[in-house]
Amino acid sequence: MQTRELAIAAAAARRMVDDGMEAGRAKRQALRDLNLPARTPLPNHDVLLRAVREHIAIFCPEAQAQALTQLRHLALRWMQVLQDFAPHLTGAVWDGTATARHDIYVHVFSDDPKAPELALLNGGYRFEAHQGVGLREPEVSVLTLYDTLAAGQPPTALHFIVNCHDALRGALRARKQDAPARGSIEALRQCLAQPAQQGLA
Repeated sequence: MQTRELAIAAAAARRMVDDGMEAGRAKRQALRDLNLPARTPLPNHDVLLRAVREHIAIFCPEAQAQALTQLRHLALRWMQVLQDFAPHLTGAVWDGTATARHDIYVHVFSDDPKAPELALLNGGYRFEAHQGVGLREPEVSVLTLYDTLAAGQPPTALHFIVNCHDALRGALRARKQDAPARGSIEALRQCLAQPAQQGLA
């Protein structure tokens, strides 16, 4: 593996852990941090995830484990609110590399794209609606709300990405063997029943 690829992965991992950036943005920022051309080849997911785990293990293992557990409990609470729409947790909170700075991302599925929004409205929950990228479509509704991990902490953003129901068939496609890219309510409960650990593999 090239030294430059490892350097990019390490710089991106630092941005992900310390600043709460998502992987794509962190890798682009890493190129700027290292003064590399924008077209420089970027490390793949596995290389980046390994670098993130190494950064966490060196700098913040205990704090990260605590924050991850809090984030997953918060995600579960809100996934249960929208349980009729097959919610699947994704991103750093799912793969086990999130810190307290990370947002929570959940894919939901419905033939009626307005149904999850109406469910939140009927429940009296406050949220913001905007557009984002779905699993199959380049532009879908994203419902963002805020909740706190613990008293005295700043609010955490939860983003519910509304996909068509047919997209659910590919929602559990693995990035690698035994490591699905997102997980259901039951899968998240199983994670919470185990000691907090970095990653699912």
